[in-house]
Amino acid sequence: MAHLLGGESLHVEFPTKVVLDDVTVGVSEGDRIGIVGRNGDGKSTLLALLAGRLEPDAGRVTVRRDVRVGMLDQSGEIDPDLTVARAVVGDLDEHEWASDPRMRDVVTGLVSDLPWEGRVGDLSGGQRRRVGLANLLVGDWDVLILDEPTNHLDVEGVTWLAAHLKRRWSANAGGLLVVTHDRWFLDEVCTATWEVHDRIVEPFEGGYAAYVLQRVERDRQAAATEQRRQNLARKELAWLRRGAPARTSKPKFRIEAANALIADVPPVRDTVELSRLATSRLGKDVVDLLDASVTYPGPTTSDGAPGPDREVLHDVTWRIAPGERTGILGVNGAGKSTLLKLVTGDLQPTSGRVKRGKTVKVVTLTQELAELRDIGRERVSDVVARRRSTYTIGTGSKAQELSPGQLLERLGFTNAQLSTPVADLSGGQKRRLQLLMILLDEPNVLVLDEPTNDMDTDMLTAIEDLLDSWPGTLLVVSHDRYLLERVTDQQYAILDGRFRHLPGGVDEYLRLRAAGAGSGAVAGSGDGRGESALAPAGSPPEESPALTGSALHAARKDLEAVDRRLAKLTGQVDALHARMAEHDQSDYGWLGERTAELRTLEDEVATLEERWLELSEQIG
Repeated sequence: MAHLLGGESLHVEFPTKVVLDDVTVGVSEGDRIGIVGRNGDGKSTLLALLAGRLEPDAGRVTVRRDVRVGMLDQSGEIDPDLTVARAVVGDLDEHEWASDPRMRDVVTGLVSDLPWEGRVGDLSGGQRRRVGLANLLVGDWDVLILDEPTNHLDVEGVTWLAAHLKRRWSANAGGLLVVTHDRWFLDEVCTATWEVHDRIVEPFEGGYAAYVLQRVERDRQAAATEQRRQNLARKELAWLRRGAPARTSKPKFRIEAANALIADVPPVRDTVELSRLATSRLGKDVVDLLDASVTYPGPTTSDGAPGPDREVLHDVTWRIAPGERTGILGVNGAGKSTLLKLVTGDLQPTSGRVKRGKTVKVVTLTQELAELRDIGRERVSDVVARRRSTYTIGTGSKAQELSPGQLLERLGFTNAQLSTPVADLSGGQKRRLQLLMILLDEPNVLVLDEPTNDMDTDMLTAIEDLLDSWPGTLLVVSHDRYLLERVTDQQYAILDGRFRHLPGGVDEYLRLRAAGAGSGAVAGSGDGRGESALAPAGSPPEESPALTGSALHAARKDLEAVDRRLAKLTGQVDALHARMAEHDQSDYGWLGERTAELRTLEDEVATLEERWLELSEQIG
């Protein structure tokens, strides 16, 4: 594939830190590269170098002649006096841009809900960010460089962006470089991953799941001294393999390789033990919303009369159980924050009632970092030490007491940072400290409201690991699909004021939204104890489940049978390996027969794995 752009022997240093040293990278046609690494390790610096916005202290950046490079940086500044229309499509008349499939797709996907003739300066920060992204994507670029493009996009927006980038160029054309903490997006779009760490850029094949697998194997082979980081990555791989098997099915990464790596890794959460602990701490009653509705007064009309009331939530029934882990989905303005306020007691329903258990202690991890406002001048270590002297993580025989300093280290703080004033921490560090302070108060119901802001992928993994051992009830509102699927066991959506269970998870939510649910017509409701609401009607054929009715039932039975057969074959393969290892190694005849037998078993395992993936895709 033809070379598009690259960097040779790049060196960048700031007054107190060398960021990149002797880095050589290249982007060819067809490359879709995700860039990961800890905050501050140089991801955005690398993008700025390759985009020509920053000059290296040494080395050079080369761009093939006539290659057009477009970049979205984290600032995304746009003239505030422009209209949305002018900022996105320039001076083009409507018939001109509307006749262009790409422009039409971008406008529909990103800014269709914004006032087309409205002033950019009157929009929120997130809306302006979307306008900036739309302005970039309507252009004709050979290489797109995107720095955190999923910020301020909801689940649907992220899904649209992934689909747009996948169809924007043919398979062997165009180039994409993207920095994002959205791990689902990295897996969906990227075919290669660069990890920026310790002044270097290390390449990996495949998206995020494949990167995790290779990184674990790299660390294992090198007997890495960073044992804690390796264990977190292994644990995450275990979840990726068990919870989303198709993600590790990319070329060169066989399922049995992942199985071998995670053979001794337990499930990410001991759900039985966590449920027992949650019940002992909370009792059987947590929070029950019973036929709860919330109505807000409508806006005043031009003649000063009150407008019609707006019902945000309608007859919501949700019985929250001890140890429940629930993710909540919905478009901006659907009522997610209103629902959480009912749970926390910050809002009373207009009708219906809310019942709370006597021992319930609800705490919310807010987006505003309110817990840190009054302690900006205090050192991190002093702030944490005042809360508790020890904190217990894990359950049963695996319970472990950690000091505040050990907890801070577990969340990525260095010894030097323990003496840093809170006000001098980065956004991600403040976010981690905020979560730690909340956990040290030992609430039994934790509400997370967009917790992934300012986090890199390693820190998200560390926080997910901490939440795995937390035995309370967890309610999460987030646009980060990966996080929702990773830390919660079930998902619900607010659609047209109704609270609806999603047995099919985020995919079902996207199908419902594509069918028009949440756009004004009541789509049905679920009662909060796991019963599905009305089935989606009118979904586009390409979004519908591949199988329904008796065919779906038969496929599920086939999948169970394949699972059982795979388990049996895996046991036979392991037993045969053990027998061969123990047998006389000079008995070539016997070993040859067993080798042929082993090859037959492994071929059958490979065939069944392919059948497993095929059935999984059909079931959806």
